[in-house]
Amino acid sequence: MIDFNRLKEEQLKLAKKVVTSDSFEKLELIGGADCSYNGEEIIAAIAVCDYKTMSLKEKVYSVSRAKVPYLKGFLAYREGPAIAEAYAKLENRPDIMIFDGHGISHPRRLGLASHMGVLLEQASIGTAKQLLAGESKGGVVYIDKEARAEMLVSRQHSKPIYVSPGHKISLKTSVEIAKECIRFPHKLPEPLHLAHKYANEIRDKIAKRNVKTDE
Repeated sequence: MIDFNRLKEEQLKLAKKVVTSDSFEKLELIGGADCSYNGEEIIAAIAVCDYKTMSLKEKVYSVSRAKVPYLKGFLAYREGPAIAEAYAKLENRPDIMIFDGHGISHPRRLGLASHMGVLLEQASIGTAKQLLAGESKGGVVYIDKEARAEMLVSRQHSKPIYVSPGHKISLKTSVEIAKECIRFPHKLPEPLHLAHKYANEIRDKIAKRNVKTDE
């Protein structure tokens, strides 16, 4: 049985380590991490791109069993181990990582992007399709009177994405970088789009292999 109260206390401790000022040295390589599911198997994929051209430099993945059920606000405990496993395979460490999840726009200031940023000692940005907490005023998301995310309409006629600092980066820079990474016609920043696509490709291969095994 998972003790979510204990995990909540751990999140509050880790949140104190989150840095929301620009503390990365350079920006040449940018990565995206996303997960796909085949039943209870988690496929975590990471795509690393050249920041100027968005050309793909490397992609890796890991497959592992989910050990923690999904509960709102605790995504890092479910997907984090799989992402860390994939991250360990990288030959090119990104200067910044973009995660499919929140950064500090989280009730305890520790969404997936912030959590993984601290654990991996990695500058990170969170992008999410829905708000987890707070309210949006003029495109800025406030939680406890603190501006923690910005709404970004990345594609015409599409729902917005919410960009927040993960770790070692400011809100302003997070939004600027997310915008720079958008490539038409994709809604998500390109490294995240490529990671999402790769995770789904691996998931489909595994599903097909499992079907053949069952026959």
